[in-house]
Amino acid sequence: MRILVVEDETKVASFIEKGLKQEGYAVDVVHDGQAAIGQATSFDYDLVILDLMLPKVPGLEALKTIRLAKPKLPVMILSAKSELDDRVIGLDTGADDYMAKPFAFAELSARIRALLRRGQQEDTRLRIADLEMDTARRIVTRAGQRLDLTVKEYAVLEFLLRNAERPITRTMIIEHVWDIHFDSISNVVDVHINSLRNKIDKGFTPTLIHTVRGVGYILTEHQA
Repeated sequence: MRILVVEDETKVASFIEKGLKQEGYAVDVVHDGQAAIGQATSFDYDLVILDLMLPKVPGLEALKTIRLAKPKLPVMILSAKSELDDRVIGLDTGADDYMAKPFAFAELSARIRALLRRGQQEDTRLRIADLEMDTARRIVTRAGQRLDLTVKEYAVLEFLLRNAERPITRTMIIEHVWDIHFDSISNVVDVHINSLRNKIDKGFTPTLIHTVRGVGYILTEHQA
């Protein structure tokens, strides 16, 4: 999952970025409303965390523009403006959630998970064959056996599970799992896929991760 954080206070932005990356999200950070519009409308994000009191373009104006361009993109307002009227205006303008500062990161994280689940058909468990991921507890098992994955391996696998039975390009994986500063020339995607294969396919049947020649990869229980 890739998240855009729009926050003009650098310490707050850094705190949020660090916490989200520790939980396995790819995170981009911008510090003004104009940059927020450019990023959110130009790149594929799963969620935007938006402050309201921003330079260049106010948060509500940025929200209106983002909402017009991407009606289904989840947006959470995170603002020191905590009065009832502020919350009502923010939600009526198009925000999916509104959280006041100061905040507890544990609650922010829980609200993010709830927003990312919203509109999805699946529950907190993603499955294919005997491979299962519990996204609430961040536990992965195969045939009932718990698998020990790194943060990035987990993120790559979650993206594959959410797009099971679909060919996925390396670029798609990069855009959802790594941030904007990632070196796209690197073979890090292939390295993580090979590592995942050793953990979720080696010693199990059927093989689930398949290479689609000239495209990328597909997660399927059928022979690709």
